[in-house]
Amino acid sequence: VQNQHDDVKKQLLDLQLQHNSLKLEHRKSLESHGQRLAQLQQEKDSEVANLQDTVFKLREESKLLRKAHQEVHSQLLNAQAQMEEFRQLKEALQKMPGLR
Repeated sequence: VQNQHDDVKKQLLDLQLQHNSLKLEHRKSLESHGQRLAQLQQEKDSEVANLQDTVFKLREESKLLRKAHQEVHSQLLNAQAQMEEFRQLKEALQKMPGLR
């Protein structure tokens, strides 16, 4: 019985050592995963900030392009109106009998 008791005691000590070792390993693993999670969160936050900045810049560029497009369109309409006015003046001049 004493030998059995000693064996059980030895098994208990071995299991306690194994348990402590696993606890330490678990704690290290949790810490490592926590650090990795923090790193990934930081990378994600940085990427989101960069994307938001890109979206802002693209929106500003879009506004400028729309404005430039409107200006070019307006200039085109003015040029077409001038062409029509010149055409009408040319026709009127050609109809005048004294200028032929």
